[in-house]
Amino acid sequence: MSQLWIDIAARANVTLDQTRIDQLSAYLDRLFAVNEQMNLTRIENREQAELLHIADSLTVLRHIPEAALRLADVGSGGGLPGIPLAIARPDLKMTLIDATAKKAAFLEQTAQHLGLTNVTVVGQRSEQLRGHQWDVVTARALAAMDRLIQWCLPLVKPGGVLLAMKGPKAREELVNCQPIINRYRGAAPTIHPADLPGRDHLIIEIPRRGGPTAGA
Repeated sequence: MSQLWIDIAARANVTLDQTRIDQLSAYLDRLFAVNEQMNLTRIENREQAELLHIADSLTVLRHIPEAALRLADVGSGGGLPGIPLAIARPDLKMTLIDATAKKAAFLEQTAQHLGLTNVTVVGQRSEQLRGHQWDVVTARALAAMDRLIQWCLPLVKPGGVLLAMKGPKAREELVNCQPIINRYRGAAPTIHPADLPGRDHLIIEIPRRGGPTAGA
C-alpha cells in the first residue's frame, strides 16, 4: 500500500521518502492502539485503513496551492486528513481543530509522538475561531455541505480555499448551498474526483473571494 501513497503524493509533486512512509505507518499504529479506548475510527482492518485513511487523505495534496503555508483541519477527530498532510508536507503549518477534549488530547500527544513540530492543536469549536483565518481549510466527512460551509468558510482567508472531503451525496447537497456560499463570499465550487481506487470520493473546492462578509 505504501506504493499507492507514493503514487498519490507524486501527483502533487510531493516525494514520500522512507522516513515519511514510516511516520504514516506509525500514525496508523497509534490510531489503532488508542481506538481501543476511544472511538476514533470504525475501520479495524489495517489494509482498509491504509487506503481509506492514509491514501484518501493524501488525495488532497494536489489541491493545496503551492504558496499555501497555513492549513487548518476542522473537526480533525482522529487526525484525518491533517496528520497525513502534515507528514507529507512538513513545510505546512498545520492547525488541527477539534472541540472534543479527549480527541484534542489524542491529537496533541500523537503530534508529539511522531515529532511533528509543524502541528498545533486547538480544542475549540470552529465558531469560536472567527477572526482567525488560514490559507487552506480542510474538513473530512464533517457534516452536510450547508453546515460544513457555514462552519469552515469563514476560517478561510480571502484568496484562500476550502477543501471538503465528501462522498457522492455532496453533489446533491451542493444544489441548495449557493446562498450560504455567497454569504461568506465563496466562489463557485469545483467538484474533483479524489481518484481513490474503487471509491467515489470527492473533494469539493470552494475558493474565498476578497472583501467584507455579510452577516459573518
